[in-house]
Amino acid sequence: MEVRLQKYLADCGIASRRRAEELIAAGKVTVNGEIAQIGAKVVLGKDEVRFDGALVEPKSEMFYILLNKPMGVITSASDQFGRKTVMDFVADIDARLFPIGRLDYATSGLILLTNDGAFAQGLSHPRYGIEKIYMAKVEMPLDASAVKAFAEGMEIDGYTTRPVVLEIIGADKKTAKVVLKEGRNRQIRKMFEGLGVKVVSLKRTAIGDIRLGDLKLGQYRHLTTQEIAYLKKFSTQ
Repeated sequence: MEVRLQKYLADCGIASRRRAEELIAAGKVTVNGEIAQIGAKVVLGKDEVRFDGALVEPKSEMFYILLNKPMGVITSASDQFGRKTVMDFVADIDARLFPIGRLDYATSGLILLTNDGAFAQGLSHPRYGIEKIYMAKVEMPLDASAVKAFAEGMEIDGYTTRPVVLEIIGADKKTAKVVLKEGRNRQIRKMFEGLGVKVVSLKRTAIGDIRLGDLKLGQYRHLTTQEIAYLKKFSTQ
């Protein structure tokens, strides 16, 4: 049976399909001793695939991890500047994990990690629009005009955002629940900046029905069978 090389790499837990294409383009992947090209296919059980010289084989055990990422941690498998990454908090898991999506360096909260490349690729695709919930603390009180601006969509970086739910919480009106389906780079911070409001702290508390709960900063847990099935409904639509 033939499969595309990037799918094989994803299924083996090396990276998402998109990232796998980048690795192939960078010349880091070989098939039967030859540097692979984008679009290559491999025959399962016959062709030898290597990444950075290491043999790539299908994973027999898949991991689906929920981590409460602290602020000041990079959402990456590694960092050229030696900064702490999300991988440092799951170092005891014997698998090549990678994060699904990203959380800004200054943002804390729920991040998912896995070695299931196909699952990660599907769940990361913007067309599925799974809701993500954040709690934001800002330096000045919010009012109905902010709620309206978020709901109507705002122009940032040359594009107009999809409608975002903003719910003001607390007597001082400096805390808000934010629900969005896009998750572009620093989107929430940029939307607040567009209103002249500085974000003091930002924390992601949920992805769809998957909740952070009372998990402490820097701790992780394995997703339940029910949670995995729920997320796979989005990743396989």
